[in-house]
Amino acid sequence: MSPPALIRPARPDDADRLAEICLRTGAAGQDATALMGDPVLLGDLFVLPYVALEPELAFVVDDGTGAQGYIVGARDTRTFEARAEAEWYPAARERHAEPGTASGLDSLFLAVLHDPPLAADEVVATHPSHLHIDLLPPFQSGGWGTRLMQTLFDALRASGSPGVHLGVAEANQRAIGFYEHLGFRQLEANGFTRTLALDL
Repeated sequence: MSPPALIRPARPDDADRLAEICLRTGAAGQDATALMGDPVLLGDLFVLPYVALEPELAFVVDDGTGAQGYIVGARDTRTFEARAEAEWYPAARERHAEPGTASGLDSLFLAVLHDPPLAADEVVATHPSHLHIDLLPPFQSGGWGTRLMQTLFDALRASGSPGVHLGVAEANQRAIGFYEHLGFRQLEANGFTRTLALDL
């Protein structure tokens, strides 16, 4: 009998698996494997820098065979943006192609890697923290998403954060419904993505 799944802190040796989960949920919650030529690019943007720079805010669901989902966060978005630019993105850019040398989604996300967008001032003024969460399909039910969120919320509250925000693709209606159920409210929308926020 396999051991029951549990939530534990992410570890550096989870990196390959977390990048895989990011890829397999990277198309508005669906598998982006067939859409990306570079299988690690999404991970280098949306999960691995958090594990490296703010490990105290990185957690995984582990079913005994390894991570099946994760949540990562940044206590102060402005501080994280600056640290990522200084400590993460330079080496990450060396690991991937230059913008304009790839096509499709790779081209889009390479542009993001080389010129990361900054969170809006009006968002971080009230909700300075942010997060990313992804779960493989077998763990997208059973309450694991809620448990991961509550684990991160507790850690952020303990750090003194007053609020957290996230970005979600407009196409990912299932995720939007999940976040709204947890109490997130919309701050911004541009037709492609929404910024949702929660007071802590």
